[in-house]
Order: sequence, then structure tokens, then C-alpha cells
Amino acid sequence: MTARILLLVTSPRLPAGLLTAAAWDVVRQHPVLAGTESELTAAVRSAGAEVTVVDGPAVPVLVDTARTLGLVVWLAGPAGDESLARELGLRLAREPGLAELELLHGSWDPPGARLLDVVAVLDRLSSPGGDPWKRAQTHRSLAGFLLEECYEAYDAISAGDTDALREELGDVLLQVVLHARLAEELPEGERWSVDDVAGDLVDKMVRRNPHVFAEGQAGTLKEIEENWERIKRAEKARDSVLDGIALSQPALALAAKILDRAARVNLAVPPPSAQSQVDPEARLGAGLLATVAAARASGLDPEAALRRATLAYAEAVRQAERATDTVC
Repeated sequence: MTARILLLVTSPRLPAGLLTAAAWDVVRQHPVLAGTESELTAAVRSAGAEVTVVDGPAVPVLVDTARTLGLVVWLAGPAGDESLARELGLRLAREPGLAELELLHGSWDPPGARLLDVVAVLDRLSSPGGDPWKRAQTHRSLAGFLLEECYEAYDAISAGDTDALREELGDVLLQVVLHARLAEELPEGERWSVDDVAGDLVDKMVRRNPHVFAEGQAGTLKEIEENWERIKRAEKARDSVLDGIALSQPALALAAKILDRAARVNLAVPPPSAQSQVDPEARLGAGLLATVAAARASGLDPEAALRRATLAYAEAVRQAERATDTVC
């Protein structure tokens, strides 16, 4: 009979006793060893299995137990005990026929499991003994960072750089989780957590997508958008179609959004005429608003168009600098 050593690895992000049926079968039927006491060893014992904690080098004990009893299970620690697996693998490679090493996943990380690590890391950094800078921040002091990270993510999208986008979305996520962690320090009755943020988001997505989660019907994308807006209006009970627009966004995007909202409910409110304005700044503003309205009527994105033209001009400036060896 070939001696077998079964390395049982589990996800540290799931409850310790949440194992597959195959994992429970082997720990109940065969000797189980571990390197240290843990929540996993306690969970296995509570299910009626015996666990022996090895004091000292584990490889010789594993080999001897496997050769004596035929099969032995090693409960890997939260990090997977890679060094032990490497040492064991090298010995078995040097001594063919000594035993076979097998890997069994007792549990897997579900999609999104690393988000739990993000929350844990930010909690440690924001707690006593953590990072003084993060502990000194407020929602207001972080506001500029949130805006900056969103702009950098936008730049990555505009450049078609998906690797950069991955990194920048991580920075945006950092801001989200950090703001949520700060909110846990608010006075009683005002505080909330990242779980509240996630829960609100899930509830919103389910409510606003009845064609997926309920009995609603939506045959076209236009119908889906209209249904979304109808449900949103019922939720918010707003007094104006303009309520909820982020007024701090860039003026060009703000103008396009307001014009779009007005048109969505068929409000025929013409923009102010530039010629009727006496103040030069007001005249310029009215002219710009008219340009945005014309762009929207043509199906163009004025923000994207101006950005494209500005970046092209920036490149022309760089070329001129290179041509004249001018550096400012």
C-alpha cells in the first residue's frame, strides 16, 4: 500500500468549520496533524475528529505516520504552509516511493473574498496602533483624494490602459473603504460601516432591476433605462428633475447633465442668449452653454470633445518644445 500525505488547505476568509464533504470525510476517517492550535483545529475536534499538534519538525512525523497508517492529513495554516509543502516535496522527490503528497482544498475563496482583506487591512491601519496619518483624516480632508483617484481611473480608461485601470480602481476602493472606516467613529446613531454601504448597494440593485430579480419585464435597453428612472423617482421623492445632480462636477459636464435632465421630461427651457448678456463673463457662460446644448443635440459628448482637443493641443505644445529645445 502506497503511503499518502494529504495536505488539506482552507480559505482563511471563511468560517473554520465550513469544509467540503470530501474534507470532512478524510478528517473523520484518518489521523490529522497540524502545526499549531487554531480555529480550524478546534472546529475539526468539535466535529468528533482527533487532531494532534506536532511539536518540532513536521516532515519526519508526517512521513512516519503515513508509512505506518497508510494516510495522514495535515491541516495547513491560514497561509497554506507553503514552506512545509516545499520541504516535504523535496524529500519525497529525493526518495521515490517513500510516500505520495496530495493536495485537497477543504474550502475556496468565494469571488470577492479579497475584499475582506481590504477591510481588515484598513481597519488595522485606522485603529489605535495603526497609521497615524490615516487616523488623523476626516471625510472632508479625504475628499480631494477621492476626486483625484477617480480622475486617474478616468485617465486610464481614456488611454485604454487596463493594467493602469486595475491599479487606479484599487485606489478608488481604498478611498471607499477608508471613508466607511471613518464613519464607524461617528457618534452613536450616525455611524455606519462598509457593510452598510454594500448592503445599501445590493438592495438598490435588486430594487432597480426587477427584470432580473423579480417579475418585471424589459424588452429593450431604453425600457430598462426608463424603468430605472421611474423606480429611482419613486425612491427619492424629489421635487425637481434636477435634484441629485452632483453640482461639484466640472462645469461642462454639469451643463450637459442639466440639459439632459430637462430634455428627459420634455421641458422646453431654452438656454439664455449670449447676446442678451451685458456682463462679459455671463456672455461667455451663455455662449458655452449654447455650445454644450448644440453638442448634445448632435449626439456628441462636449466634455469628451473638449478633453480630446485639449490633449491634442498639449501634444502640439510638447512637439513645439522639442522642436525649439524649450523647457519650462
